[in-house]
This record gives sequence, structure tokens and C-alpha cells, in this order.
Amino acid sequence: MSRRARPVLVIGAAGLALSLAACGSGSGGGSPSGGKVKVGLITKTDTNPYFVKMKQGAEQAAKSENVELTTAAGKFDGDNASQVTALENMVAAGVKGVLITPNDSKAIVPAIAKARAKGVLVIALDTPPEPQDAADALFATDNVKAGELIGAYAKAAMAGKTPKIATLDLAPGVSVGVQRHEGFVKGFGVSASDPSIVCSQDTGGDQAKGQTAMENCLQKAPDINLVYAINEPAALGAYTAIKAKGREKDVMIVAIDGGCTGVQAVKDGRIAATSQQYPLKMAADGVKAVAAFAKDGKKTSGYTDTGVTLITDEAQPGTQAEDTGFGLQNCWG
Repeated sequence: MSRRARPVLVIGAAGLALSLAACGSGSGGGSPSGGKVKVGLITKTDTNPYFVKMKQGAEQAAKSENVELTTAAGKFDGDNASQVTALENMVAAGVKGVLITPNDSKAIVPAIAKARAKGVLVIALDTPPEPQDAADALFATDNVKAGELIGAYAKAAMAGKTPKIATLDLAPGVSVGVQRHEGFVKGFGVSASDPSIVCSQDTGGDQAKGQTAMENCLQKAPDINLVYAINEPAALGAYTAIKAKGREKDVMIVAIDGGCTGVQAVKDGRIAATSQQYPLKMAADGVKAVAAFAKDGKKTSGYTDTGVTLITDEAQPGTQAEDTGFGLQNCWG
């Protein structure tokens, strides 16, 4: 999201059609068509390292499964229109299945329905549509569990201190952010309205916005001693603000994502712990599911949990975690 410039792939219907053709010819390892099964991948953006890793997973699986991969992305986080155009173009190009991380979980549903009506297998990655069963299947992190892991860790690490918590969230109504927040408060053992939560700010998962949000929270409640961040960019922004106040030694920061930069920040002591998820696996498994559908006609369905692991070098009693050595070997793998 963490939540998270490269050239934008989606530039309208005509431009997108060209980008799809070009991407397809390179991904399949052969001619633009060649009779290969066609698979589409549509991510929220192509600038966020999380989705870059997801694309890598899809490319690796496409090569191993001998299928032709076409890719597209929104111009920015929240860009539904470009994703709709991408989906329509992929269906027109004859894809057997499409993997998509929805920018707008509700607005994308009609386009998904049209694709499925034409026999295309649609698998949501990372972020479910609303309702979830609008897609054939969902391959994703259990975001509630990810929040619970770092919430329980933070509770144990506080060791009886009176908590003064700042939550640096994503944006109103975005399911990933809501689920992570709910998981954190559940894992910490408080309610969403508990007075120990002294400040809550939205960051969009952005580092600069995370810093501004933390500055606002410290102004509102200077005695904050625990920060929950929606992702590691927001967490690192918070760290910058906290360090500027000379409080980096007495404010704990926990986050979710487990990207390589984030795990390094855990190793360096800027973040206490993070919940690591695996976008490369999401996309690789999605491509394999489409390839299998092309062979036997059986559509995958329901929710597949692609795993989450607590990463920290300061394990706490009652929590199960891996260290940063494991985290760096498996970051977004």
C-alpha cells in the first residue's frame, strides 16, 4: 500500500490497446499470439513497488506456464476508469483470465460482470471487489490477521505501559485499510473508540503524507508512545516526524506490508515490527489458476489466503515471528 514514477501504461482506449499488444508480445516469450493462452494483469498503479513485485510474479509464472501475459495499470491509486478500459481491451483481445487489484472495489464490479459473462475467469488480487463474489476468486493477504499480528505484538512489547496510540490509516472506506485497522485494535485488545487511541489520520499509504499526519498527531498529543501505520512508507514518514522531535527512542512504530525497504527499516530499528505479505505469490498463483482453467475448464473460486508473517528482531512472549533475515529473503516473495 503500504500501501505505495514509472511510465504509465494506461492512456485511454487507443493507447492502451497498443500497450497491451506490446506487453503481450514480450511476456509470452514468443510471437504476439502463437496460439498461447492469454492472461491479463491489471494493477492499481505501475509505480508502487508492491505492484512491481506483483507484476514480476505474474511474468515468472507466465514463462513457466508458457502463457502470454498482458499488463496494464491505473494512472494513480483510485483510477477506476483506466482499469475498466484495460479490462475491456483485454477481453476484446481474447484473454482466458484476468487478474486485477481493484482501484475502486464497487465501481469496477459492472466491468468484471461483463468479462465473466463472456467466459473470462476474473481473479481479484490483494483487494476484493465489493461484493467479494463479484469476482470468481480472491487471492490475498488476510488483512485482519495482519493487523492482529502487529497489534498483539505491540501489546506485548508495551510491557504494561499506558498506551497513547496514533493510527496512520489509508483512506475512508477502502477495505484493505479498514481491515488492517480493525485487526490492529483487535490484536491490541481495545475497541476502535478506546480513549488510548489519541489520534487517527489518513495517509493514503504515502510517506510524505505519513510524515505530515504524524506531525499533526504529535501536535495534538505530544505524549504518543505507539504508532500503528497502514504500511511502511507511512511508517517511515512517521519516523521522520518523531525523530525531528527527538523521540525516536521512546515511540514504537509497527506497520504492515513486509517489503524489502520496510524489513530493512525493522532491522535498522526504525520500525519495531511489520506483518509481511506476499504479492509475488498472489500473482503467480493467479496466472497458474488461469492456465489450469484453460486446460481443464475448471474455474478456481472463493478466497485463497496467500499468507502473512510477523517480522521483528525483538520477539515478544506469546507472539510467533520470524527475524529480519527471513524477512529480507522473502520480502514480497
